[in-house]
Amino acid sequence: MPLTAEKEQILMFSNGMLKMGGEREPVPRPKKWPQSGTLALGSQNIPGSSIEEESVSMEDGDLTSVEDKQFCVEAETNRKRVSWDTERRCFLDAGGAAWLTRRIIESRLWPIEIMRVAQMGAAKGAKAGKEKVEDETQISFHGVAYMDLAPLMYPGATCVRGAYKIYPFYESELMLKTKRNQSVLRESMRLPVTGGKGRVSSVNSCKAAPSKIFEKGGKDTKETPKKVGPPGKVAPEENFVEVEPQINTEGQMYADSKSYIVIEIELDRPLVPKRPKEELTKRVMQLIPPRPPLLHRPTGAERAVQEFQGQVANVAAQVMDQYQQLFGAAFEPGASSLDPNTQEQRKRQLLGELNYSGKYFAFKEQLKYSVVRIVREKMLRTEAFADEDQLQAFLSQLYVFLVDEMHMALNKTLSVDNLENQPQPQLECSQLRHFAREAELNQDYQLATQYYQERLARDRNDPSHWFDYGCFYMLRGDYQKAEECFHQAVSINQAHLSSLLMCGILAEMDGRYEDAETFFEGATCVNPRSVVAWTLFGLFYQAQDNSIQTEMAFLEASKQQRAGLAPGPVGDGDTQTEKFDTQAENIVQEEGVGGDSADKSMEGENAESDVKGCSVAVEPKPTSTTALASPSRASSIYMKTVEFLLQNNALQMAQRALAQELLCPEGGLSSCYHLALAQLHTLRGEYCSAETSLSAALSDSYEKPDVWALWGHLHYLRDECRDARKCYERTLDFVTDASDTHPIYLRLGSIYLREGQFEKAKATYLRACKSSPSCLTWLGVGIACYRLGEMTEAEDALTEANTLSSANAEVWGYLALVCLQMGRKLEAEQSYKYTLKLGLQNEPLLQEINEMQRHVGFGNPGF
Repeated sequence: MPLTAEKEQILMFSNGMLKMGGEREPVPRPKKWPQSGTLALGSQNIPGSSIEEESVSMEDGDLTSVEDKQFCVEAETNRKRVSWDTERRCFLDAGGAAWLTRRIIESRLWPIEIMRVAQMGAAKGAKAGKEKVEDETQISFHGVAYMDLAPLMYPGATCVRGAYKIYPFYESELMLKTKRNQSVLRESMRLPVTGGKGRVSSVNSCKAAPSKIFEKGGKDTKETPKKVGPPGKVAPEENFVEVEPQINTEGQMYADSKSYIVIEIELDRPLVPKRPKEELTKRVMQLIPPRPPLLHRPTGAERAVQEFQGQVANVAAQVMDQYQQLFGAAFEPGASSLDPNTQEQRKRQLLGELNYSGKYFAFKEQLKYSVVRIVREKMLRTEAFADEDQLQAFLSQLYVFLVDEMHMALNKTLSVDNLENQPQPQLECSQLRHFAREAELNQDYQLATQYYQERLARDRNDPSHWFDYGCFYMLRGDYQKAEECFHQAVSINQAHLSSLLMCGILAEMDGRYEDAETFFEGATCVNPRSVVAWTLFGLFYQAQDNSIQTEMAFLEASKQQRAGLAPGPVGDGDTQTEKFDTQAENIVQEEGVGGDSADKSMEGENAESDVKGCSVAVEPKPTSTTALASPSRASSIYMKTVEFLLQNNALQMAQRALAQELLCPEGGLSSCYHLALAQLHTLRGEYCSAETSLSAALSDSYEKPDVWALWGHLHYLRDECRDARKCYERTLDFVTDASDTHPIYLRLGSIYLREGQFEKAKATYLRACKSSPSCLTWLGVGIACYRLGEMTEAEDALTEANTLSSANAEVWGYLALVCLQMGRKLEAEQSYKYTLKLGLQNEPLLQEINEMQRHVGFGNPGF
């Protein structure tokens, strides 16, 4: 262990105590000073330092699975074991910390050597010189555990703890794993001969190290010096040279009995500082300054109307006060209503009083200015009328408008319930999003743009509206506008997770790696439990060839995924996951050695993720068309990230995540992988590659509705309607529904209409209307009913479609046909006018309308 940039210290622990099986170690139990033999009785315990029971999932070692945990509990309870419970403390200055960092980067595995020193007899002075030293320094049962210190290089990491398997010691294996060419034990024994006085341990201290002889029960031992002894006379160096046997028979017993050692290393301060959340938030704010919510400020015309209503309310209040002065309370609970004669008499008396007092004239002057503003700013009239008829028409229009506004003001003032029920918009924002995704599905990007802009017009302070608009631009490949939308979402809400992630993805695509790192790290601070955020962070570091940070991010993602599946509370925070490459390590504190540990790797993870950018109540994204995995199959962190990326059209990063899925132990060439890859190819328009991936997905299972649904979409995009229909029908026949049935219903219904199967088309579109109604689903029902001769039902369906979208020319066209068939001349002409006004592009339909008009003799105002 480095103390300074020039000085090292070999840490050695001795006096391991043999514990018999049948009783578990008490928890908590105190830690001991390493020089316990020289202290007074009872003073060997370290005050305030104890060994607590730790969950196996919080450990970094080789034994982290549930099966390993069960085995460890059994081994530490029923089997013999050696326990040190010792803590050694060292001081590392800045140079030592820098040296330790460099050594970990050079070799992440550090050796912890274990040996058994033969216990000396009581005959003192019976032997001396070289022969005695040879006996004392002989290394028996030489084993080694390899401890991975890379977790100490994670930002903010201060502790590494785990159970590490013990292997027989071979110098060739030591060189291969740790880049060290010599045993630390042998080096420490040679130290006095070479004159090294800076070491804490020496060979002579081995004299004071008692040893225990154990049965062949799979319990390893570790006997090392416990304090510095005075340098003494030692045998020549050649006496310590041992020829490494070809097979370490004694050390092999560790591996055969599956022995392990539990070690913890803790730093007071991390080697790699972690940026605090406040600093990350500040950097994100510097990149995307937050803006206050836009206040609704009425325009000039709206202000003029509001001012008029306010003046009317003020005049009404004064008139009410005058009425109460003349006749008392206007409204008394339980009082009988006045008869008409009394009401008329009071009215004349009130008007007379107002005229007599001059208030009537004052009221007119009070309203005069607000009326003038309405004429100028609402009616846009600033010049005198030259024509008397135009003047009278304008005055009539103004009078009607002022009376309506007066009634609205009086209703607000005199209503018993002051909370007026304002008419709500017919369409909610979630419906508009659904319609926009439906337009994307039909590749009608202009209509989709209108829906997204309408959402923004309703509420520009909702970050999810900007996020969805940015994802639409990602689909179109306009990354500059997409980044502007994501920046707008972050400026409104600095903690909008999905927008931060998309900002990081686009910044990396643009080569702004420092900004990308800020966004990704900020996302992990906003939601530390987000599997997607940590996985994307790891993919970013992987592209930067930062292996330590990559491993840290992927491990954290796996930890959060397992924490989401844990039956206990999620708030336990620090559950440590299994490493993708398990190794072992060397260092400071050591707690015990147990026997018989199973070598299991932990696989099969599933998890919840928090991360979609904004959730909608109506429908998932049609352009993705299918989910990435069926709920029954465990999903890796990469597949969850791929799902997020494909839904938001980040195709380049999705391809990198899929590449990692191939290397993942629980991943590989699975059906879910092939399905996601087919989705990626479909979104890119690479239909041949998508077909290859779908064939591979079907080879795994023929009962996945999402695979058949995507294959149906692939045939539909190729205009292979017959094959598409078969795939869609098979998808709907499964017991389990596909993850997104809306595009299936739409496209299958359109195929039925093309083939003339109107009954099936009607049934299919009605199922779509039941699950996720839209203008197109009701239009499909209306067309099918019209072709079946069901005019009343057709009119009802088309009316519903017109309610959801009054700008669809095809809906107006079929309404014109229905009205022509039912002999309704006025409605037929009006529908035809709107059909032409909205620019109907369906030429066969327009020709059919014209033929029907000539047949019935009406419907076209041009006749």
